[in-house]
Amino acid sequence: MTCVTHAFSRKDRIMGKPTGFMEYDREDARAIEPKERIKNFNEFHIPLSKERQQIQGARCMNCGVPFCQAGMNIMGMTSGCPLHNLVPEWNDLVYTGNWEQAYNRLKKTNNFPEFTSRVCPALCEAACTCGHWEDPVTCKANEHGIIENAYEQGYAAAKPPKVRTGKKIAVIGSGPAGLAAADQLNKRGHSVTVYERDDRVGGLLMYGIPNMKLEKWVIDRKVDIMKEEGVEFVTSVNVGKDVKAAKLLKDYDRVILACGAKNPRDIKAPGRDAKGIYFAVDFLKATTKSLLDSDLKDNNYISAKGKKVVIIGGGDTGNDCVGTSIRHGCASVTQLEMMPKAPDTRAENNPWPEWPKVCKTDYGQEEAIAVFGHDPRIYQTTVKEFLKDKNGNLNGIITVKLESKKDEKTGRMVMSEVPGSETKLDADLVLIAAGFLGTEKYVADAFGVELNARTNVSTAEGAYATSVKNVFAAGDVHRGQSLVVWAIREGREVAHAVDESLMGYSYLSVQ
Repeated sequence: MTCVTHAFSRKDRIMGKPTGFMEYDREDARAIEPKERIKNFNEFHIPLSKERQQIQGARCMNCGVPFCQAGMNIMGMTSGCPLHNLVPEWNDLVYTGNWEQAYNRLKKTNNFPEFTSRVCPALCEAACTCGHWEDPVTCKANEHGIIENAYEQGYAAAKPPKVRTGKKIAVIGSGPAGLAAADQLNKRGHSVTVYERDDRVGGLLMYGIPNMKLEKWVIDRKVDIMKEEGVEFVTSVNVGKDVKAAKLLKDYDRVILACGAKNPRDIKAPGRDAKGIYFAVDFLKATTKSLLDSDLKDNNYISAKGKKVVIIGGGDTGNDCVGTSIRHGCASVTQLEMMPKAPDTRAENNPWPEWPKVCKTDYGQEEAIAVFGHDPRIYQTTVKEFLKDKNGNLNGIITVKLESKKDEKTGRMVMSEVPGSETKLDADLVLIAAGFLGTEKYVADAFGVELNARTNVSTAEGAYATSVKNVFAAGDVHRGQSLVVWAIREGREVAHAVDESLMGYSYLSVQ
């Protein structure tokens, strides 16, 4: 391996290290072993040293067409970063040890790299040219190194705006979209108040994502900076119930709805009223709140200890339920997935730089394998009936296998039951992680905004203004359930739209 000091002292180099991807192997943050990390709810990745992280920056090819930052739609899936992060630039700056400038380039497009470097599925890495034939660049880990170094060195300190415009904006919801909008508009000099119905700021980040993926001090650290910069936060206030929409429209020049898509999709099956069936979002929220309030000592959460847990849903939320249940001390855990198992490697019809539709074994499944000796997932399966005892307590479920069939009426392929494939599973705790349906109706009704067919707040294509004057919408309430990185992008874009509507122009950066 080339000496790091020598590599960084080259004066005649072009951007990046042209041969870095050939000289250095990918090295990522080390994960603590599953049986050790399940003893607590802490983040479990150990970052590389700055010196070793700089070597990883050297692997960036500075390719002619950097798909990593494209954020474009290919075959219905996003390829590359929706924020259009300047990934090759800050990879190069990491490589050369210019950490402060790397932070400046990262912050140009991303308000919250401390969040995305922990919870983003790394669309940038999936589209990395280097990953076309070998391991992609550790863009996500490099991002984490940049932002944590910035806090350590003081680069990320509060920078309040020097001039105020006199304009007032209310943001409803403190998830990633609401926070991004508030951050941008405050930088512009507008006075921003963020309303949050929960007792803590963060929305999805605080109560929808478990601690082991995002410790909550990370959120608090950034929120404290935003407060120093002048953003006001009002918690435990449910807009539309505790505060009337009419009052906000009177008191503020503009209102932004960024309150998420929190209507959980239910499972309609006989026995649904059994005691012991919960929505995944309620299970995860209760655990996090109890953990923060009392380190779980108040017992004010839905416990999986000693229980046979069945999780309905194979996505990220379902995986989070697996990891949380194991930390509670469950007796067993099973995860039902309606769709077939994805291939382990890219199929021929899923070429780079499309998002790779391959089987992903996430941290929760890894932990289940370590503890129980097998993958918890059962594919092409759903619940047909919930079983309960004479007291109404859940004591099992009937599952049924599914197969893909063509719907004769629509011509679409749908998952249909396989006759005679029913199986009984023991269960005394079921968690429904089947996704979300859209905005909560009372919020839409309070402001009188129109909803689209998907029950999201309706706007013109590519726009954020709703059907009600001076009311805008962004994030999951606008686009439906999506990624944190998309929420941040929408927060930045709605901020630009609001600023332009107030001032007649806007120089707020979107990308």
